Amino acid sequence: MAGLYFEDLIAGWCVEHALTRTITESDNMLFCGMTMNPQPLHIDRHFASQTEFGRPLVNSLFTLGLMIGISVHETTLGTTIANLGMTETRFPAPVFHGDTLSVTTEVASARPSKSKPDRGIVEFIHRGYNQDGVEVAFCRRQALMRRRPSEDAQ
Repeated sequence: MAGLYFEDLIAGWCVEHALTRTITESDNMLFCGMTMNPQPLHIDRHFASQTEFGRPLVNSLFTLGLMIGISVHETTLGTTIANLGMTETRFPAPVFHGDTLSVTTEVASARPSKSKPDRGIVEFIHRGYNQDGVEVAFCRRQALMRRRPSEDAQ
């Protein structure tokens, strides 16, 4: 299993993820189509050119999903039981076609589950940055994580 177990996720631990991803117009159009989001700010170049941004914005939910997705390989691959919530999600700067997203993840807190001894609750702070180092996304995510299997159970 590539993911880290609850016991590995210590408050204060931080990682700059190795993966980065350049977001294409095709990514944005596909995501908007799959989620049935017809917002012209995302899909209509002419409309978007008349806004303060001057060009289409990448759908913020795609940015959120990509940010968390980039984090998975180095943190929770196969060890997450469920996402419990995402709070304080914000997008302090726009993301455009051609921007490259890099991500950091910090463990804000971790506590054993009170009702299930084989799991724990971890709060992650994810931050996404564009190629210029500008923070474009932020999210606190609470996840239910597997605990390391005991030697007796194996």
